[in-house]
Amino acid sequence: MRFTIERAALLKAVAQAQSVVERRNTIPILANVLIEAEGAQVSLRATDLDIEVVDRAPAQVERAGATTVSAVLLHEIVRKLPDGALVSLADDGAQGRLVIAAGRSTFQLATLPREDFPVMASAEYASNFAAPAPVLRRLFDKAKFAISTEETRYYLNGVYMHVAQGEGGKVLRCVATDGHRLARIDAPLPPGAEGMPGVIVPRKTVGELRKLLDDDDARIAVSVSETKVRFATPQLTLTSKVIDGTFPDYARVIPLGNSRRLEVDAAEFARAVDRVATVSAERTRAVKLSLDEDRLVLSVNAPDSGAAEEELAVAYGDDRLEIGFNAKYLLEIASQVDRENAVFLFNASGDPTLMREGNDTSAIYVVMPMRV
Repeated sequence: MRFTIERAALLKAVAQAQSVVERRNTIPILANVLIEAEGAQVSLRATDLDIEVVDRAPAQVERAGATTVSAVLLHEIVRKLPDGALVSLADDGAQGRLVIAAGRSTFQLATLPREDFPVMASAEYASNFAAPAPVLRRLFDKAKFAISTEETRYYLNGVYMHVAQGEGGKVLRCVATDGHRLARIDAPLPPGAEGMPGVIVPRKTVGELRKLLDDDDARIAVSVSETKVRFATPQLTLTSKVIDGTFPDYARVIPLGNSRRLEVDAAEFARAVDRVATVSAERTRAVKLSLDEDRLVLSVNAPDSGAAEEELAVAYGDDRLEIGFNAKYLLEIASQVDRENAVFLFNASGDPTLMREGNDTSAIYVVMPMRV
């Protein structure tokens, strides 16, 4: 195998591949990236047996072939090469070495046989559809903060992507929850997605997927089966196993009767919460919200370190209410708001609170209160 490629194209492909590789693994081949050169392109494939990513880049291929080398080492080498360099890679099968040359620099990396590299079996996908990158980015970005990190409740360690009944008909919906807060985001249902099985996309996959969704003009081909999900563009394919479990009935925890309505400038609210939470005990991080006619007082009382209070002008016309929340949860939810105003709907101080952006119901958040 021998080919020449621009440094920038190679770096982008290697960076994507090496981020999937697990740093601590007992199987040497899983630390490697599979490089395949054929036609006018080179593809780099990496896997941790749960996720597989394939990145393709244009290259001048002199001799087709394939080999595997350390993903981390290759990434470090390419990253340190000068901008604009032309990089030549040649595989010396007899020596078990990959020779990387750019300008006056030459590197030799140990290789492992390509036959040992595990390629994820291609599944029969029950559903195939395409969606614009910004739509999928919004669905996953707004939901992922609520993914649980508790390993015992493994079925909450991801984002539940499924078809649901929205207010105006069927929607593509992403839901995540950790038992303390919940995010439910809807998008118009793409053609071809109607029969899609509901799948729980794991946390690591959601993180890797984010890199695919940066291009606003891209259309992402999505394929879903009971056990796998695949997201693809012409250059990049991300295949992942899905979490084998049943996502809980999240609709039961979304309050419907909350009538006390608070409207507040989302950015101003987040900054105020951040300021008063500075003095709170790290473990509890409890912030009390005291609501009265068009007035919100945020306060923290930490016996060990001190107290803080800040007043905000808000739109609120209901009965007086005092309710406490974990400051971290409030900040994370407030940071999801793209519009100017956040609307909080309360019932009583011990009941879940609903939050949305203005009158938009396509993204709603639920947060459990704390005793303060």
